[in-house]
Amino acid sequence: MKVRLISILFFLTGFLLIASIPAKAQKWSEFLFGQTLRNSPGVSLDENSEAYLDSLVDDTPLREKVGQLFFVPAQGRFTSRDSRDFQEIEKMVTDYHVGGIVFMRGDIYGQAIMTNKLQDMAKFPLWISQDMEFGAAMRISGTTRFTPAMGVAASGDKRNAFMMGKITAIEAKALGVHQIYAPVLDVNNNPDNPVINIRAFSGDPEMVAEYGTAFIQGVQSEGMVATAKHFPGHGDTDVDSHNDLPVVDYSYSRLDSVELIPFRAAIDGGISSIMSAHIAFPGLNTTDFLPATLDATILGDVLTDSLNFEGMVVTDGLEMRGITSKYSPGQAVVRALKAGADIMLISPDVHTAIDEVIKSVEKGEISEDRINRSFVKLMRWKQQYGLFQSDNQVGIRTLDTIINNRFHEAAANRIARESVTILKNEGNILPLRPSEYPEIMVISVADDRSGETGSNFVRQMRDYHPDVSFHIYDKRTGERDKLEMIRKAREVDLIVVSSFVNLKFGERTHLSGEQISFLERVLRFNKPSLLISFGNPYVLLDMKEANAHMLGWYNTTEQVNAVVPAIFGASKVQGKLPIEIPGLYEFGEGIEMEHTTLRFGVPGDAGLDQSKLFKVDQIIQKAIDDSVFPGAVVGVVKDGVLAYNKAYGYQDYSKLKSVEETDVYDLASITKVMATTTATMKLVDSGQLDLDDRISDFFPEFDTPKRDSITIRDILLHQTGLPAFRVYVDSLTKRNDIIEAIKNEPLIYEPRSKYEYSDLGMILLGEIVEKVSGQRLDRFVRKEFYFPLNMYSTFFNPAKNSRWLLNKIAPTEIDTIYGRGVVKGYVHDERAYFLDGVAGHAGLFSNTIDIAKFSTMLLNDGMYAGKRYLSKETIRKFTTDQSEHNARGLGFDRKSEDGFTTAGQLASNDTFGHLGFTGTSFWIDREKNMAVILLTNRTFPYRSFGKDISQIRAQVADAVFTAIN
Repeated sequence: MKVRLISILFFLTGFLLIASIPAKAQKWSEFLFGQTLRNSPGVSLDENSEAYLDSLVDDTPLREKVGQLFFVPAQGRFTSRDSRDFQEIEKMVTDYHVGGIVFMRGDIYGQAIMTNKLQDMAKFPLWISQDMEFGAAMRISGTTRFTPAMGVAASGDKRNAFMMGKITAIEAKALGVHQIYAPVLDVNNNPDNPVINIRAFSGDPEMVAEYGTAFIQGVQSEGMVATAKHFPGHGDTDVDSHNDLPVVDYSYSRLDSVELIPFRAAIDGGISSIMSAHIAFPGLNTTDFLPATLDATILGDVLTDSLNFEGMVVTDGLEMRGITSKYSPGQAVVRALKAGADIMLISPDVHTAIDEVIKSVEKGEISEDRINRSFVKLMRWKQQYGLFQSDNQVGIRTLDTIINNRFHEAAANRIARESVTILKNEGNILPLRPSEYPEIMVISVADDRSGETGSNFVRQMRDYHPDVSFHIYDKRTGERDKLEMIRKAREVDLIVVSSFVNLKFGERTHLSGEQISFLERVLRFNKPSLLISFGNPYVLLDMKEANAHMLGWYNTTEQVNAVVPAIFGASKVQGKLPIEIPGLYEFGEGIEMEHTTLRFGVPGDAGLDQSKLFKVDQIIQKAIDDSVFPGAVVGVVKDGVLAYNKAYGYQDYSKLKSVEETDVYDLASITKVMATTTATMKLVDSGQLDLDDRISDFFPEFDTPKRDSITIRDILLHQTGLPAFRVYVDSLTKRNDIIEAIKNEPLIYEPRSKYEYSDLGMILLGEIVEKVSGQRLDRFVRKEFYFPLNMYSTFFNPAKNSRWLLNKIAPTEIDTIYGRGVVKGYVHDERAYFLDGVAGHAGLFSNTIDIAKFSTMLLNDGMYAGKRYLSKETIRKFTTDQSEHNARGLGFDRKSEDGFTTAGQLASNDTFGHLGFTGTSFWIDREKNMAVILLTNRTFPYRSFGKDISQIRAQVADAVFTAIN
């Protein structure tokens, strides 16, 4: 008992002694309790006060203050605690008291957890920084990746730079990052620059200033620190400072009129951090040959005095050869401090460098006040951003709601699309139409050995073109491979060369002489050619003779996804060159191209809320559960994008084959508009047919009183006097017999006196199309529309004409009357079946993708992939209200003006389309610039099924319209 009492008294005495010595409180508290005190050494002071900063300066040992000026690299991925890497970074934080971390590569959760661990072990809160020039994805996989700066400037919209900065800051902040090393404010006016290139916004200083400032504003709008780099300018060099010391021998007046313009704008805009460049400027400092990072003339006279910058000066990485080739780690830091730098990034030897700084202070070469000045800057940052009042732990649970969400993804995709630049288009190759170039050869030129570079590009190409061969020219390519490519080049209709020569530190950024020589051999066959650069834009100089030139800016999935649609006219092209390509293209050049082809995308690309589209899933799944149909596909087109295309259920109730997004359905009466009406529109456009032509001009059987006044217009408006339908096939099973019976069918009402929806008139119109065009209806529409529109799954009689489609076709019925059994691949309608499967009222098969292309052509007023199929005037006439008896157009149905409508109550009044008896429908809302497509086989197994299909159509349409943001 006595021993225990003595121990307690000893402990209390020691505790009181510690409390009476503020300067030692931090260390003793760590020793006794194993934890740090964030508000030490001035425990009672307000962390936001100036007095608190003063106490940090007074009470922090010199070695720790020097340590705070070093930012060391760490990997943002899982690292075992007993690994050498973890122990080294732990030592830097706990023993050397470094002020910050520069995270290199990693992943979202790996970096978040590492941040939390490092913050937890630090005496002073750590300042977290990271390179994020083109988004957080520059370093962290899984985050949002943006187009490189030069591509952003090519888009012509400064708001894109702002949004890139803003979204980058949002994601960085969520991961515990405080400072972003971006934007690059170098003016890339040297085509041979091996390190800046597309990292710069432009070769024009004013454009760099505008876009750089917009990026900075985006970052700062989220309470983050942006860093302008590389001062005073790294754009006009032909040496990579990672490998050696570049020299720029310009006077101050030249720098002031070019390189300093963006930095001056950033300073005027409130930038609080600037990164120095490892470049020598002997024209400014004639007494010494120094990198700007170590040059007081640059960082003092120019940056501080001339430009009035009072913020934080951060060195570029001190491990780069531009420094280490001439200066030891200690020398570099000492000279950087003397020059005016505050933060030392990635010193190759922190221990030695700190010792050298301490020795310099002891020798009087550097004053402690100089150390204090930079120390206070950093601590003031930490104070202003609340680091002393927080545990600085990353909120792991919220990351999946903030990072790379749908909004961020949609913004990045849009910027990527707007960056695409076309500089040459001889022979109007673009937009590329498969019908004009049936066979394409892609040669991907890569500077690696993976064998995969460019494969994603080709996969995307094949979404828009059915015949694309793929070849790679990389470091593995041998003579046999070259000969095979040359042989193939003789056979194809178009050669696409995709250059994936990326910007890599210390490596060539142009095509090699061997690559150029080979490509010249390939192009000797005078085949049309397209060169696309997914990296260095100056690569275009290596293949000037290509017929078309495009810039995609970078080899990423996002950029490939933007470029491929542009090739085919599936996105608008508006990019303008933000640099000069000497002897080839001037600054500001760029060919614009309209978006006239269907693009495959996601809801966010078209301004649709994906979460609200889940309602469509619920509606369709309930219909399947209620046996309205066994399966379905829903397609949604918005603004030229197939933004939603989803399959549900099975082809039949055996549930042995799931429905796929590309499955084909019997369209039934949609044939009336996608085939017969469209063919009529084409003939009207060409002057071969007139809406007021009389039927009796084609069929003498109609040359009788009352019947002789019936016109093409009357057929399209269903006001001929003919009955809705006649069975016929209970006694007539030959095509000619059925047609003759229809031609001689008595009228049941006065023509034009009322509306009576009739298959018979549309069957006759299909025959008229054949008479006028000289081709059967199926061949005419395939030649004029389906083939050139790349509607590869749209056929009459698919079981006969395209065997490969048969497994993709959902059955429509089990026929017990005419002995057809399971009807699959043959038209469901009996009359169309006995009309050889080709009729004006039924017989067409298709899928959502093809109907989406057809709908896009109509929404584009007859244009698709840059080619006109129908005139705007004809489309508007046929799809607007033309009837005295209802709101129907010519051939096309329209949204009912009153009461229930399968087009949905939320559809605008300018909505047209058609329904099919098998459970199909498509509605085009011109005002909303969208189409809603529903394909089902609700007649399976018997046509008595699927009674609720009308309600399902309306519910799906309204759910889609509700999703519009």
